[in-house]
Amino acid sequence: MNFTLRPIEANDNPVIAKIIRAVLTEFKVNKPGTVFSDPTTDRLYEVFLTEKSIYNIAELNGEIVGGCGIFPTKGLPKDTCELVKMYLLPHTRGKGIGKMLIEKSLEQAQHLGYQKIYLETMPELSQALKVYEQYGFTYLSAPMGQSGHTGCQLWMIKEFNT
Repeated sequence: MNFTLRPIEANDNPVIAKIIRAVLTEFKVNKPGTVFSDPTTDRLYEVFLTEKSIYNIAELNGEIVGGCGIFPTKGLPKDTCELVKMYLLPHTRGKGIGKMLIEKSLEQAQHLGYQKIYLETMPELSQALKVYEQYGFTYLSAPMGQSGHTGCQLWMIKEFNT
């Protein structure tokens, strides 16, 4: 297995947007109020030019198979970023790639000075929920910030040990 993580490039936009929408469709959460209908999903490279944001592309044997990033979502406290757009193609799950993406994102968030990392998700993504819990994310009773993703019903946060 030849696996690499790298920063997003402009020519990755159509591929990663297709992956994100395919995964949401697979889990039957391809609905309004999610990244499925968010126009920024088609221009992630440009979105992640934002200061203190990073998006990592996962490649397996030269094929883009997913990605994950961190973003200073509007309305979040200055010490908090959001773990965003964590998606993997079905044939790559269970190989540790998702965990590597999360670990890289957590490491980058700490390096950029964030004290907390927040995420929004849905109950249908139950495998991802288990992984987030393993990394110390705990559930919140309400959303934080202004992501615009009203279709997400679950919110989690992790505080970094300083």
